[in-house]
Amino acid sequence: MLEYLPKEVREGLEAARKKDLKKQSRLRIRVNEEVFPVLKFWETGFSIDAERAPKLRGLVDLYDGSRHLYQCLIVASEEEDGQMIYEFKRRAEASDHAPLDFARAEHAPVGLIEGNG
Repeated sequence: MLEYLPKEVREGLEAARKKDLKKQSRLRIRVNEEVFPVLKFWETGFSIDAERAPKLRGLVDLYDGSRHLYQCLIVASEEEDGQMIYEFKRRAEASDHAPLDFARAEHAPVGLIEGNG
């Protein structure tokens, strides 16, 4: 596509494009203690910078800034235009409380107060 340009210019343009993508997105993937900025995100997957990307596989957490959005099971798909593409095998919304295994009535009591006598 830009083969007519010198290699250094092409590399500079690619670096500037990646930097711009990183600025536009607040999304981050967290694996153990490592964090990787998400360059692009879509319904079935996401991409991160191929230079920084290990071949991630398994369970990762997806954040928007500090807000935990999803817990995802992923596989690496392919490398394209300097980006490593990952696909979701499963994507579950993150929650700050455990799911209930029963339906809670709308006006159910939230606790029990007992008297001493």
